[in-house]
Amino acid sequence: MAHRTILTPKQREVLFGLPADEAQLLKHYTLSDEDLDHIGQRRRPRNRLGFALQLCALRYPGRALLPGEVIPVEITDFLAAQLGLKDADLDAYAAREETRHEHMASLRQLYGYRTFSGRGARDLKLWLHGQAEHAVSNEDIARRFVEECRRTLTILPAISTIERLCADALVAAEKRIETRIADRLSDDECVALDDLLSEMVEDRLTRFVWLRKFEVGNNSAAARRLLDRLDYLRKIDVSPDAFHDVPDHRITRLRRQGERYFADGLRDLPGDRRHAILAVCVSEWRRAIADAVVETHDRIVGRTWREAARLCDDRMDGAQPEVQKTLRSFRDMGAALLEAKNDDVSLEDAISSSPGWTNLQTLVAVAARLTDTLSSDPITHVVQGHKRFRRYAPRMLRLLEIDGADVAKPLLDAAELIRLDRAHSRPTDFLRRTSKWHRHLKTQTSGDGRLWEVAVMFHLRDAFRSGDIWLERSRRYGDLKQVLVPAQAAEANARLAVPFDPEDWLADRHARMELGLEKLAKAAKAGAIPGGSIANGVLHLSRLPTAPPQGADDLLSDLYRRIPETRITDIMLEVDRATAFTEAFTHLRTGAPPKDRIGLMNVLLAEGLNLGLSKMAEASNSHGFWELMRISRWHVESDAYARALAGVVEAQAALPMARFWGMGTTASSDGQFFPTARQGEAMNLINAKYGREPGLKAYTHVSDQFAPFASQTIPATVSEAPYILDGLLNNEVGKRIREQYADTGGFTDHVFAVTSILGHRFIPRIRDLPSKRLYVFEPKAVPPNLRGLAGGTIRENLIASSWPDILRIAATMTAGTVAPSQILRKLASYPRQNDLAVALREVGRVERTLFMIEWVLNTDMQRRVQIGLNKGEAHHALKNALRIGRQGEIRDRTAEGQHFRMAALNLLAAIVIHWNTARLGEAVTQRQRAKLPVPPDLLAHTSPLGWAHILLTGEYKWPKR
Repeated sequence: MAHRTILTPKQREVLFGLPADEAQLLKHYTLSDEDLDHIGQRRRPRNRLGFALQLCALRYPGRALLPGEVIPVEITDFLAAQLGLKDADLDAYAAREETRHEHMASLRQLYGYRTFSGRGARDLKLWLHGQAEHAVSNEDIARRFVEECRRTLTILPAISTIERLCADALVAAEKRIETRIADRLSDDECVALDDLLSEMVEDRLTRFVWLRKFEVGNNSAAARRLLDRLDYLRKIDVSPDAFHDVPDHRITRLRRQGERYFADGLRDLPGDRRHAILAVCVSEWRRAIADAVVETHDRIVGRTWREAARLCDDRMDGAQPEVQKTLRSFRDMGAALLEAKNDDVSLEDAISSSPGWTNLQTLVAVAARLTDTLSSDPITHVVQGHKRFRRYAPRMLRLLEIDGADVAKPLLDAAELIRLDRAHSRPTDFLRRTSKWHRHLKTQTSGDGRLWEVAVMFHLRDAFRSGDIWLERSRRYGDLKQVLVPAQAAEANARLAVPFDPEDWLADRHARMELGLEKLAKAAKAGAIPGGSIANGVLHLSRLPTAPPQGADDLLSDLYRRIPETRITDIMLEVDRATAFTEAFTHLRTGAPPKDRIGLMNVLLAEGLNLGLSKMAEASNSHGFWELMRISRWHVESDAYARALAGVVEAQAALPMARFWGMGTTASSDGQFFPTARQGEAMNLINAKYGREPGLKAYTHVSDQFAPFASQTIPATVSEAPYILDGLLNNEVGKRIREQYADTGGFTDHVFAVTSILGHRFIPRIRDLPSKRLYVFEPKAVPPNLRGLAGGTIRENLIASSWPDILRIAATMTAGTVAPSQILRKLASYPRQNDLAVALREVGRVERTLFMIEWVLNTDMQRRVQIGLNKGEAHHALKNALRIGRQGEIRDRTAEGQHFRMAALNLLAAIVIHWNTARLGEAVTQRQRAKLPVPPDLLAHTSPLGWAHILLTGEYKWPKR
């Protein structure tokens, strides 16, 4: 039987290789007193050492030693030291092969180890088949099997046997799940699903392809297109019970496979598999399209508001000449009246002569009109978007399954009136008492409900953002309370770095704040604030000067001169040999690593350089367009990018040169703007900071070793602050970060709160920090010279009462079921914030106050932040150099395509950084051999972000396959 390979060489080494690092040796190869007694019964030193080695190999990784296997010297040294022997004693071990077999038999008898055979093997096979449904990858199922063998003291069989068993179990599990889903479908549902593959839409696309071609839009036409698809999917109505007890990752995998097939490919699949894929796609697309409808409505509301604000501004600008003319007329009239009064002339005669009663009436009317124009706000003009909402809103409200909290009941009742087209009754109890909408609604003519409907649409957007209303079965707009972990799980969460009793936390913060305020007051009084002062309740703080030490630039230039010019293709090949990053891009169906690694690297390079597959096919000497397309469809996905990036980042951190830049415990995060094509999805995402061109941002986390360990694509119009936690919590490198730096756009009180609770020290560089106020527990206890900086009192009672839920929120963020950014955006988005959001803000105010006190007094902290943020900003230059295609514009129309471009660019940057780090290390060695000085303090100011020596353009040549 042919060997069924499901693991990469790297994965086999991790699972079956003998450990060599000190931590693993201490954990697995430390001998007990009982072990030493058994080992001591062997007479010769070589037999004692060999017996100990076989015992340790059986324990970890759980297998027998292979004939002729090379044992790492670290293991023999470690065991020899415990036995009082020399590692050389092992050289003569098992000169008689019978000795090794005798020792193995003794170990099985003494410790209860058994071979993989008989009933034990049958039990393990049954166990493996049960675990296969829950395994998320080939490596995962193999790891589970190995760990179960260790637990049951079963000696691992041959690697080929394990791979065959795991492959068989995975295939059987896949078939069971497909059959289970298909059996739960009715005959009518199966017919409706099969019709998706044959029914044509506009004689161009099958219904199946038409359904999956959806994207978030920004106008009513896009909303109607989404609603057309949602309406069709509701008619099929696959019950959620069809997927009962099917693991989520299996659902996700079936959906991804369905999105890779075309209709003819699906028609050729066996019935159960075809129906299972179609049922999953229909159910998942229904959720996704409903979310896309809400997001589209969000953008339409934003677009309507911006147009109203622009119209308001235009009218104000247009009224300026008339305002000036009217003011001059009143000035002249006033001057005439004052002159008449001084000359004892009749004021009536003065008005009659200048400007005249008729002109005065006209001036008053014009002044009244101009007053209304200048005092207007965008709400005055949003009614012009009413037709836009009417084109889709009633249908949207009929098709979406909306529910909400009690606080949103008046809003839902108002939406119900629009849904039923019964808006003759127009209640306004969904508005806050202080809302500006009241004033504008009162001025509407009787029977005109347009502005009221627009108000409902605006407040629906806000309520979806905040979570006051939600969609049933939605992942993005679902009920947040249903995804929060239980209180017991929060208490058991090891990531939480705060006490479970709020009184303990408050007492600690009381003490810290009292001490910090005392230090700051003394420093201010003595004029000892570094580069700053506090005068009349105002903080003055100057920015630290920054300049690299003398000689750092010359050293960096010399190191890069020693690096030869190299093609980007050769760099990718070298880094893949060192890190095997291509192994992360497993086949979506089989989970096997790619066989055509050159083709995969072509795809990654095409995405990272922003060329596209067609241009890469023209420039490459190895692959055509359809070959690259096939690899892209079946091997490239978001999780694969994340796995590949993690492998490259870990390998770069292990290079000796990286240690000069840091220990991987601090990081900075920042967003980089990328323009997009106007016809793309991002057309409505315009941020005034970047001009009138639409675009998106890549929000990237960069470690102190220059590794871009996390990156995500975000709209250019949103705040960056909520996304800080995504990179820290959903990434193994991020979890090790102790200090996180960010610029002004990356900080909010909620971020201060959650990072502190989870043990990360959040240190933003706040541009307008002197204008920020300190929040204190006891205002009367604030030193007199600091009272001008105090801005409010911390609400301790609210923190204490909400503390269990605050911990639940933090624990939920670590669970990975909901993105931390999604939770933070909901908590911060709505004016009518609930007590939990306010309590979390109060915790953040405490942490921000403590941070501000330390920042003012600690120049070392300020310098660390400056260095960290500079590393992140330097990344922008490297990525700008890499995205050479299409004039730097991201022209993909889909969110997935845009994300893949950003992920590939980040991976390519990490590959370049890994290669540069290795080459810089070699250049340092060359200088040392040439007896040239290489001061470590100057090496800390070098960086692996250079690209002048990398050949990025031209023909992309690869070795012949």
